[in-house]
Amino acid sequence: MTRRDWLLFTAAALTLAPRARAATAYRVTHTDAEWRRLLSPAAYAVLRQADTEPPFSSPLDHQFHAGRYDCAGCASHLFLSKTKFDSGTGWPSFYAPIEGAVATTEDDSLMMVRTEVHCATCGGHLGHVFDDGPKPTGLRYCMNGLALTFHPTET
Repeated sequence: MTRRDWLLFTAAALTLAPRARAATAYRVTHTDAEWRRLLSPAAYAVLRQADTEPPFSSPLDHQFHAGRYDCAGCASHLFLSKTKFDSGTGWPSFYAPIEGAVATTEDDSLMMVRTEVHCATCGGHLGHVFDDGPKPTGLRYCMNGLALTFHPTET
């Protein structure tokens, strides 16, 4: 099985059992019906049900222009383009978020423990963080493109 096949298989497995987020107080909140109205069905599945988009499906994976990546759910600023790198995994990856922009929780949904990353403002699921990234942090914030919007730097 090639790496790409493994990533596609893993992404398919992730979509089988989306998890619901425990009730937490966030600055931006909506009812489930409001989230469904505000987001596309695919973005809702990722942000509100912790789904994972298929690898290599997001145009943001190969987006390397100067700018900022915001939460697609609440527009909070999450990542700067200067921290983005090509991880080869098929998802947009960053080595550091904007300070205070994200929060993490333990995720044991695939019979292994991973660190889930979510928006600190609305609680939307963004992806996971791993310790195999580049310097200076050594971290790889592997994000779903559907959870992000890109805003180019104005010149």
